[in-house]
Amino acid sequence: MKRIEATVHIDKTGAVSDAIKDIVGGFTILEGNGRGSGERQKIRAGRGTGTFIAEFNKVATVSTIVNDSDVDKIVTAIGDAAFSGNPGDGIIVISPVDDVVNIASKKRGSEAL
Repeated sequence: MKRIEATVHIDKTGAVSDAIKDIVGGFTILEGNGRGSGERQKIRAGRGTGTFIAEFNKVATVSTIVNDSDVDKIVTAIGDAAFSGNPGDGIIVISPVDDVVNIASKKRGSEAL
């Protein structure tokens, strides 16, 4: 099993969700602030007479645990949905998972997914 965590621009959350909802059993989306290679937003201040650059970009992290056989399909779906061609499109991290336990059903491993 693998854990896939994709950090994407907040505007791409809906597209990523739509791309993976029929492939994975479930996923979590957490919204937050991030700082990476993407250009940060210009914000108007002082009654619109001045501007400043935001310190962080608005991002979302999409997290799911899947069987090894589904990793490439899910990574491709996320990558295609989040792609704009600009710096700051995001990053996908794939990590090994030793075991999972479904709290409600008490199932373990792949059966818990």
